[in-house]
Amino acid sequence: MSRIASVLLPLPLPEAFDYAEPEGMELAVGDQVAAPLGPNLMRGVVAALRDGAGHNRPLKAVQARLDDPPLPASTLEFVQWAARYAVDAPGQPLAIALRGARGPKPKAVRVVEATGLQPARVTPARTKVLAAAQGAPVSGAELARTAGVSAGVVKALLDEGVLAVRTLEPEVRFDAPDPSREGAALNPSQAAAAEALRAMVGEGGFQVALLDGVTGSGKTEVYLEAAAAALAADPEAQVLILLPEIALTQAVIARVAARFGAQPGEWHSDVAPPARRRVWDGVLSGACRIVVGARSALFLPFRKLRLVVVDEEHDASFKQEEGFIYHARDLAVARGKIEEAAVVLASATPSLETLRNAETGRYRWLRISARHGSARLPDIALIDLRETPPEHGRWLSPPLVTAMGETLARGEQVLLFLNRRGYAPLVLCKACGERMTAPDTDSWLVEHRYSGRLVCHLTGFSMPKPVACPHCGAKDSLVSIGPGVERVEEEAKALFPEARLAVFSSDTVFDAREARRLIESMAAGEIDVLVATQAAAKGHNFPNLTLVGVVDADLGLRGGDLRAAERTYQLLAQATGRAGRKDRPGRALLQTYAPDHAVMQALKAQDRDAFVAAEMAERELAGLPPFGRLAAVIASDVDAARLDAFCREMAEAAPNTAGVEVYGPADAPLGLIRGRRRKRFLVRADRGVDLSAYMAAWRARMKPRGALRVAIDIDPYSFL
Repeated sequence: MSRIASVLLPLPLPEAFDYAEPEGMELAVGDQVAAPLGPNLMRGVVAALRDGAGHNRPLKAVQARLDDPPLPASTLEFVQWAARYAVDAPGQPLAIALRGARGPKPKAVRVVEATGLQPARVTPARTKVLAAAQGAPVSGAELARTAGVSAGVVKALLDEGVLAVRTLEPEVRFDAPDPSREGAALNPSQAAAAEALRAMVGEGGFQVALLDGVTGSGKTEVYLEAAAAALAADPEAQVLILLPEIALTQAVIARVAARFGAQPGEWHSDVAPPARRRVWDGVLSGACRIVVGARSALFLPFRKLRLVVVDEEHDASFKQEEGFIYHARDLAVARGKIEEAAVVLASATPSLETLRNAETGRYRWLRISARHGSARLPDIALIDLRETPPEHGRWLSPPLVTAMGETLARGEQVLLFLNRRGYAPLVLCKACGERMTAPDTDSWLVEHRYSGRLVCHLTGFSMPKPVACPHCGAKDSLVSIGPGVERVEEEAKALFPEARLAVFSSDTVFDAREARRLIESMAAGEIDVLVATQAAAKGHNFPNLTLVGVVDADLGLRGGDLRAAERTYQLLAQATGRAGRKDRPGRALLQTYAPDHAVMQALKAQDRDAFVAAEMAERELAGLPPFGRLAAVIASDVDAARLDAFCREMAEAAPNTAGVEVYGPADAPLGLIRGRRRKRFLVRADRGVDLSAYMAAWRARMKPRGALRVAIDIDPYSFL
């Protein structure tokens, strides 16, 4: 054989497979090919080519080179780097990168056009057809309708050769963005940050900047100026804006379209496959120059990526927890380095990892200290629930209810924030104490009163709420424990029956279109009280919202994982920051049983720096991120005894390396999911240790058997 092609397949395979290159195919690295795997043909990507001389083992041949353009070299490099970093099979990130290519292509169109020949016989009908054929090419039926003649006239001209049929392949078109359009008016703080970003983009090459601005400071307008600079500097430059929530995409897309006079490409799970294919093709061809999307947009095949923006970079939604496990913020920085592109990380509450990189000079640190226009930060007060508890059976304390009444009387809006979906997080039997859980899972079933069902938010299992306890058979014994957003809405409706209420959570807002409708209704003043989870806690601007009530400020502090305090501070700072966004002063009231906790005191004083300094000191003492690195290993099996034995073998096989500590195995907090028992290891490493290489060496010593599965999570965010 002349050459051997190593082909990466979008499957969890440990490496590329070798195939023979057919004579005359002339493959190149990055080509998309059809390669046989068992009885099937698979789409794959050529990762390498080498001389086949002296190879004496028969190889299957590549079946065909596909019509799709080759993946850019930088995209292929990024896919392979991401796999090494995450200690996973390269086919896993490749599957994400090829997701758009699996969508249906627009169908080719058959059109009729004049050939320049004259008909043997000229009639008024034929003259009309030839006149109509001078316009844009259309189908024969459309041409006949335009000319006002029968289809037979067109057919006769086709038979004579006066008209001919041509097949038009649909062109992927995106309106070109105009970076010269005037942007929003910037205040001095915004203008200074925008100028620094323009200079950074103008210098070219890989650089990272933290855009650190308080809530409502207008960070979007600032990073759009960086995008304008990148687009103006190179007519082929592409820009990627990553967002943590689908609900945020519509608002940002509207602002991008207003700034550049062109719709950007939209990429997230709610985009239909044909539209996703259009964006994927547009990115690969270079026609789509701006993409706004969720974390998976990072794997699109950009031809000339020059700027990556990660908005709300601190958000935990950027962490992909299933399948290929990765954090989009960290991979965005890596992709920027591979592409020689600028990276902007924007947040009002940056992650400690990003703040540490800014403090040490690895990232530029650009601060916006004031809100845009006349708006100012809200006043924040704590409601000590030990002193002023809610009435029995209620969840809103008297001070919060009074504040709501005053706000609604002024014609202003209220946001009640509780990061818990459904009606109640726990349903138990008051006769026998049985807690309702999902089958073969330790996760509690959450009551959803709108649908009358009990739902497992972990596995998706749902069932009608039973009349009797499934465990003891007692009738009418099941009681709902604790509040969810539906229960808070029920209470608010009883307290303020004239108010217009709505709930904003993933159970009530199913797609980006519905999210946009609800957000627009709130912004237009058509809702008086919005009860919401974190879906409404970030990035939205509600001009008439002046009161934010946090129903359970302590919720995120429970559980004790290392990022609990940081996440709680970030989420509550974002939620309270929705108040007072225009010319009306805002305030936020936080209901808490722990008003003396450092997080609550920092929020009350609006002293982020003091909280960060204290949290950094604790992390440094323990060698935890950002001063150390963490990795998790999750082993699972249907057989508990086999899992225990395997985990003992794993513990013995862990490499003995300086600067690395291995803890476990221990039962996972959620020890049973979908019938699989779960155990965890936690690995802590010094900053100087190549943690991915260590985990890869350990994984090579693991030999899972039967139904055993092992997942590795570099820099874990969940400890369940």
